[in-house]
Amino acid sequence: MDAKVDHYHIDKARVRASFGRAATGYDASAVLQKQVREEMLSRLDLVTLKPHTILDAGCGTGAASHALQKRFASAQVLAMDFAVAMLQETRACSFFARLKNQCQQFFGKRNHHVLCADIEQLPLANHSIDLLWSNLAIQWCNDMDATFSEFHRVLRPQGLLMFSTFGPDTLKELRLASQTKPDVTSVSRFIDMHDIGDALIRAGFTAPVLDVERYTLTYDDVKSLMRDLKNIGAHNATDGRARGLLGRGFLQKLTDRYEQFREAGKLPATYEVVYGHAWRADDKPKFADGVSPIAFRAKSK
Repeated sequence: MDAKVDHYHIDKARVRASFGRAATGYDASAVLQKQVREEMLSRLDLVTLKPHTILDAGCGTGAASHALQKRFASAQVLAMDFAVAMLQETRACSFFARLKNQCQQFFGKRNHHVLCADIEQLPLANHSIDLLWSNLAIQWCNDMDATFSEFHRVLRPQGLLMFSTFGPDTLKELRLASQTKPDVTSVSRFIDMHDIGDALIRAGFTAPVLDVERYTLTYDDVKSLMRDLKNIGAHNATDGRARGLLGRGFLQKLTDRYEQFREAGKLPATYEVVYGHAWRADDKPKFADGVSPIAFRAKSK
């Protein structure tokens, strides 16, 4: 008897390989990722924070890591990704070259580091991070509860988690146009904002704030959309994806079906972006035997 397939489970090896292949040309096509990053940076203006250590979880080519280092000049910034080629781009980018020539102080202090690791299993000590930043990365995690528990573990009390991720309406046009069989996933699935909020609470975060913004990129044809997705490594990596080559016939059917969404001469690609931040609360005090104390209020007579 065949093992049951989880059609929404993400094949991490495929994701890692896709992002590795996309690394050198990633920035040229990552228009939305840049826009979301700038929005996240602007939201940092609303909080008072002086972090000593910052983790950029799922850093890609390192643009956010550099921006965070510039904003918090004295902080230690750790750029982390599970694709080695992305980290190589982080080290090789022009930002580092400029600073090496113009600001030796930055490199002398060794404030910027890279780490190859998976978000769901952080190789970091408990309470070692003050600001945990993640831009459009956690959608590639299979277990949101485990992911947020890891974030909670490595954050110091009163540390800040700030992230963005994709919501379920992301690439809805492509999903509808490419869906040929009910038991085959054509586009990776994304988690609803309310489910993300519930997972944050379960992990122990306090005062979570989440909101959604929708962005629409437009294309002349389906090939241009598919090329952009390939250039940023955003392949369907679910276990329920179609296996093998889909062929010219599939592409033609996809093109024909996508035409129903054309407006003002352009084909839209919708992205639902969930923005979120939450604070890591202080740990509750415990007695020597590990039992947490409970305070009772005397009832007034």
